[in-house]
Amino acid sequence: MSSSYVPLLMKDEEPRNWAELPSELTSFILNRLSMIDILENVQKVCKPWRRVCKDLSMWRKIDMSNLGDFATKYDLMIMCRHAVDLSQGGLVDIDIWDFGTDDLLYYIAERSINLRSLRFAYNKITDEGVMKAVVKLPLLEELDVILYCSLSGNSMRVVGQSCPNLKTLRLNHSPKVEYFGCDESNSIATEIAECMPKLRHLQLIGDGLNNTGLNAILDGCPYLDHLDLRECSNINLVGDLEKKCSKRISVLRCPYDSTADLPFQTTLYDLEWDFVSDCGFDNDVDFEFSCTSPSDYYRWY
Repeated sequence: MSSSYVPLLMKDEEPRNWAELPSELTSFILNRLSMIDILENVQKVCKPWRRVCKDLSMWRKIDMSNLGDFATKYDLMIMCRHAVDLSQGGLVDIDIWDFGTDDLLYYIAERSINLRSLRFAYNKITDEGVMKAVVKLPLLEELDVILYCSLSGNSMRVVGQSCPNLKTLRLNHSPKVEYFGCDESNSIATEIAECMPKLRHLQLIGDGLNNTGLNAILDGCPYLDHLDLRECSNINLVGDLEKKCSKRISVLRCPYDSTADLPFQTTLYDLEWDFVSDCGFDNDVDFEFSCTSPSDYYRWY
C-alpha cells in the first residue's frame, strides 16, 4: 500500500476532528513542522492546538536552520527570542545558523542553563560574544560553529573551561581560504588539547593547523575517537602521525577526502562579494583556482 494512501470515509461515518486528538499525539505531529510554521500558523488554528504549542515539550529543541524564503519574510531574531521564552529554561538544543548576533547568543545563554547543543555560524558573532555566552552554559555537550572569519584561541579556552562536559566540537571554516593562518590555528588546537579533555568528536573542516597542532590534540584528548580533518591542507598524515591516528581514532576523515556531504560550501566559487567584504576581504583581489588536492580550493593573495 502506498504511504500516501488516505482511506475514504465509510458511509455515515462522521468526519474526524483533528482538534480532538490526544495532546501527546498532536504534539508528536506538530513537532514535525518548522518552528516558524508553529509560531505563525499552527497555534492560530484552534484553542487545543494553541495549548499544545504552549507546552514546554514543544520548545526543548529550536531549529532555525535552512529556512529558505522564511529568512526574508520574518524578523528571525525576534522569533528566536520568543521561542526561547516559550521554552522557560527547558531548551536543550538550538540551531540559529547564520542570523545570530552577540546579543541574541547571550539572550539564549542567559535563559537556557540546561542547553546541551548549540549550533551557529560565526559571521556576526564575535570572540567576546562567544566568551560572554558560554560561561552561562555549564551543561553544554555539543558546539557546532561554521566560521566565516577568524577566531582566537581565547574563546576556545573559555569554552573548554566553562563547558567541562563538552564531547563534540565542530569548528569548521567556510569558505576554505588561507586567511586562517597556521600559527593561529595551532594556538586554537593547543587550547582544545588543554581545555577539552572529554572531547570525543572533533571536526575541523578547512582549518589551518599543521602536524604540530594535530599532535597536541591527540595527546590532550585521550577519548577522541571521531576526527574530521577534511580540507586541512597543512596536515601531512604520514609516518608516526598516521600510525598514531590509525591506532587512536575509530572514524578518521583525511584532508583530501570528499566534502560533498557537507551542508555548507568549502570554496569561494560562488560566494557573494558583499559577504566576502563582510569578512574583511577586498573586492578587487584576485583569486587563483588551485587544484593541489582532490578537494579543490581557492588561495588568497
